[in-house]
Amino acid sequence: MRCDLHVHSVASGMCSTPGLNRICRESYNDATEVYKRLKTQGMAIVTITDHDSIDAAEILRKYPDFFLSEEVTVRMPTGTEAHVGVYDIRERDHTEIQRRRNDFISLVMYLTERRLFFSVNHVLSSLTGRRDERDFDWFASYVPALEARNGQMCPQANAGAANLAARFGKVAIAGSDSHAIAGVGLTHTEVPGARTVDEFFAGLLQGRGRIHGMHGGYAKLSADVFSIVNSLLHEKPWTLAISPLAVLVPIFTAGHWLNEIRFCRKWSAILERSEKRTQPLWDVAPHPHDLIPENFRLAFR
Repeated sequence: MRCDLHVHSVASGMCSTPGLNRICRESYNDATEVYKRLKTQGMAIVTITDHDSIDAAEILRKYPDFFLSEEVTVRMPTGTEAHVGVYDIRERDHTEIQRRRNDFISLVMYLTERRLFFSVNHVLSSLTGRRDERDFDWFASYVPALEARNGQMCPQANAGAANLAARFGKVAIAGSDSHAIAGVGLTHTEVPGARTVDEFFAGLLQGRGRIHGMHGGYAKLSADVFSIVNSLLHEKPWTLAISPLAVLVPIFTAGHWLNEIRFCRKWSAILERSEKRTQPLWDVAPHPHDLIPENFRLAFR
């Protein structure tokens, strides 16, 4: 059974690039088109992991092989941010996840209590901004899975993430992270013998998962950005006035790509020299609603 565990649709909202965050979307992928593309690529089950949104569910819930997921922007105890994929949730889970997402400890307690499968995505990427070495201690202590192959990340970043997953004893997963339709389903996770969504995630926790598919690349990233720009021009015809700026896309993506490689090399070197440390929950003062004995059953440690 195969599934692309990281894919986006138009429901991911506006892009985070300064200057474009008021006019351009993160993705222009139509949810139904994403579903059809994933089935064409051989995915047995389908999910969409939009940024802090489950709006695509309204369109796809009619398909029996669809399950609900999201990519959550989480505030770490260090003040940094991380993207966490949370899978096979219910609508009430989404509400609670969004309420807790600015507090990593509170969120982890909820996800663990609910026995939801979750992962840290593109762990060696600068997409969510700065990183703190203590973040990796939190990941090592309380997160069950790491995204070990992301279809938008450079091979070095994916190799580093896979090494971290092995070092920390985490489940390794893969997804395309595609914001343009061309890359959907080209990177995925497989659990041989699984027949249902429950069996798929049980198989991952049992260590039977396999990662497959493409890494990212400069040419692929540039093509995806051009695709997004083209969709922007069709959605907002008035932006044709600034369309000559599209010639700068290769320069922009080259700068981004080089920064990603630099970020990956920096943190790979730091982590290579560091030791795996357990991060006790009591190192950070918890919120009162977290001081419930049942919430300390950390099933995924």
